[in-house]
Amino acid sequence: MDRRRLLALLAAGGAVSLLGAGESHADFPFDTGSAGGIIPPMPGVTPDYGPKTAIGPGTINALPGDGNRMALTIDDGASSETIGGFVDFARTTGARLTFFVTAYYPGWLDHRDALRPMVDSGQIQLGNHTWDHPDLTRISGGAVADQLNRCKDFLWNQYGVDSTPYYRPPFGRHNAAVDAVAADCGYTVPTMWYGSLNDTNTVINEGMLLDAAHQWFRAQSIVIGHANRPTVTRIYDQLMDIVRERNLQLVTLDDVLIPPR
Repeated sequence: MDRRRLLALLAAGGAVSLLGAGESHADFPFDTGSAGGIIPPMPGVTPDYGPKTAIGPGTINALPGDGNRMALTIDDGASSETIGGFVDFARTTGARLTFFVTAYYPGWLDHRDALRPMVDSGQIQLGNHTWDHPDLTRISGGAVADQLNRCKDFLWNQYGVDSTPYYRPPFGRHNAAVDAVAADCGYTVPTMWYGSLNDTNTVINEGMLLDAAHQWFRAQSIVIGHANRPTVTRIYDQLMDIVRERNLQLVTLDDVLIPPR
């Protein structure tokens, strides 16, 4: 298939979306598209998603505008093996992912050389998930700033990006005071989620992950997963089957959003 036809296929699809002002998971309709699906972008090919949507400061939990995009966002990084699995997944399928990095975990250094080219090309986006994952609502403003700035410095020094303006508060816990400190550090868009792979449980298996994916892989959704257990590395093919069946395009936040200035 030639590149022009591929990009035309990738541009197809439609759905209703929501831009959230908080982290509540209110119901909203999705169009999952027709069966049969599209193929993901090939490695090294940057799809054309059309005009980006400008957003203001504030919390988001879904992608605004009409379309068939989905942002798969991966948090933490406690398992270096799982980070490596996601790297291989992105490299072999062309899938576009956003990692919210907890910089304390050594896996982000273990896989830096493999990740850096995909970060440079825009296939992988990195967001700030703090230095070592505290509940930001339970620490001082100075400590909040230290958590975000240490991660910010790590991302700049190791990957050449500062990850602004997107940050994900650990456990999804933030408030006006936390957001004000984060904004002073350059992080004006707390990035929540609409659906989850439900992979924070102590016991998780492939069936549970696939059930969650069938529930939440929807057009214009932001879906959260975690790079903490290798279970997910065994079901990448099945996850991509769902993406194709629903005519979804995996995107980074930068692919479709114009952040606030």
